[in-house]
Amino acid sequence: MDDVSYQVVRAYVAKRKPEIRVEAGRGPAQVFIEQSHLAGAEAEVDFGEVAVRLRGELVKCHLFCLRLSFSGKAVHRVFASGGQEAFFEGHEHAFRVLGGVPFGKIRYDNLKAAVASVLGFTRRRVETDRWTAFRSHYGVEPFYCTPGIEGAHEKGGVEGQIGWFRRNHFVPVPEIDSLAHLNMLIDEWDLADEARRIGTRPRTIGELFAVERPSLKPLPVETFETGRWFTPRVDRFSQITVRTNRYSVPTRFIGRQVRVLLHASELVVFDGRTEIAQHERLLTKSGSRLELDHYLEALLRKPGALPGATVLEQARAAGQFTPIQKPGGQPPATPTATPPAPAL
Repeated sequence: MDDVSYQVVRAYVAKRKPEIRVEAGRGPAQVFIEQSHLAGAEAEVDFGEVAVRLRGELVKCHLFCLRLSFSGKAVHRVFASGGQEAFFEGHEHAFRVLGGVPFGKIRYDNLKAAVASVLGFTRRRVETDRWTAFRSHYGVEPFYCTPGIEGAHEKGGVEGQIGWFRRNHFVPVPEIDSLAHLNMLIDEWDLADEARRIGTRPRTIGELFAVERPSLKPLPVETFETGRWFTPRVDRFSQITVRTNRYSVPTRFIGRQVRVLLHASELVVFDGRTEIAQHERLLTKSGSRLELDHYLEALLRKPGALPGATVLEQARAAGQFTPIQKPGGQPPATPTATPPAPAL
């Protein structure tokens, strides 16, 4: 037995121990009961991580998926963040694409975006305030799965769907210019997926969804604001801090308090009701995203600050300021060609 590793023994014991309990009559065998689903009644929601090459940089993003249980119709969306904003925006997009909301339960993990705490070993949960408001607005009835690996089979459809989608569309790693561009591709992939048959089903996803769609509850007339508001103050570097990251605004707003609407993949800055800046949300923490246009007025007064400016380095990295440009932002004059002599 000296040639048997500890890992092999541990794996064998983990597998054999529950079998011995069942054989001795001291524990029930694990049984999975096949389920049937009514059209429009149920759905499952989950997040998964995907890797993309965004403007040449390899980054991880969050893939949201809502899958109808009857037809297998799934709607996907990629976000820079996997937080509550993405959770809400994913639902809103899915409901809009599907044309309605399931009239029965939607199955969830115990995501922080929805669940503040789990009460003992029951199905009862303390929900976050914004999630309660959101699901009430759309009439969503949640079903929270058992915490841990034991509850994974309770929404196995969506977990299998995310794995299938990742293998078929994110291998090899896609190269994209923006998340908006990627989501346009995902919409096309979702539509094309309706021609697929799941397992041994006699009808395609699209054919089953055509049967299911009329059973969904209609969407509410009013929309729900999925973004979150912040009121930071602009510092002396003409930047605001939102969720540990810094974003630039025009220098004339230094020292003023502004309003920021944070979405899952972007943020919009307002002075009162006037939009003054818009940024793609950073995928990292403690980073900065600066726009050269926001600093032009200050650089006219302090031209010596331009060569070492962080905003200039970011503009160069983004291809917005090339080495052939003059410090003033204007390209060098192009010499004019001498006109040919008239033919005799």
